Amino acid sequence: MLCKSSPQAESRMRGPWLLLGTCAIGVLMTSGAYAGCSDNPGPNINWTGCSKARLMLAGDDFSGSVLTKAALSASDFAGSSMVGAKLNETEVTRTRFEGAVLSDADFTKAIGWRANFTKANLAKANFHSADMSRSSFVQANLAGANLGKSEMNRSDFSSADLTGADMSRAELARAGFAKAKLGGVNFSLSNLSRANLAGADLDAVDLTRSYVFLTQFAGANLAKAKGLTQAQIDIACGDGTTKLPAGLTAPSSWPCPAEAE
Repeated sequence: MLCKSSPQAESRMRGPWLLLGTCAIGVLMTSGAYAGCSDNPGPNINWTGCSKARLMLAGDDFSGSVLTKAALSASDFAGSSMVGAKLNETEVTRTRFEGAVLSDADFTKAIGWRANFTKANLAKANFHSADMSRSSFVQANLAGANLGKSEMNRSDFSSADLTGADMSRAELARAGFAKAKLGGVNFSLSNLSRANLAGADLDAVDLTRSYVFLTQFAGANLAKAKGLTQAQIDIACGDGTTKLPAGLTAPSSWPCPAEAE
């Protein structure tokens, strides 16, 4: 809709404001008004861009809430319901989500070093391009989650359920996957250097062009892994109990010396 300013309004305005007119001023006055930073926690709230760091919010209901670009560092959301919440581009460094229900939550491009997602339900959550390095996902449910292009270096996925998760092009250096469920995970083009996949069942896992320098595969079942090549095996670390796909052989360097692990 084309907006026009009245002669009276124009007489009160000078400079560039004269070109904008009263309609544009109305738009400017309402910009940013959508975020209710003073609203109490509750379903479907909008805290876009709000500063909510170091708050105790455990057990609250944030289902369907919009927390885009909010500052949530060191806050406590343990046990909260956050189904479908929007946390894209949000700061969650050292934030606690332990036991929270975050299924279908959107963490796209979020930053969360040392965040705690222990035992959280993150089924089908979206962490695409997020940086969650050194975070804990111990016993978390990440089935069907999207972690493509994310940075998860040194993060702990011990006993997590990652069935069918997309971790393609992810940075996973020194990440731990002890006793994790990894069936059907897409690790293609990811960096798994020095990651711990010892004893893992890697049924139907896609390792196409993934970087596995000194990756720990001792006792792992790689028999049905996709895209794995001899060149990858030659720079990885396994042992006599590692099961390899047909046609691939364990290098003479296995098991790797302790100082190289």
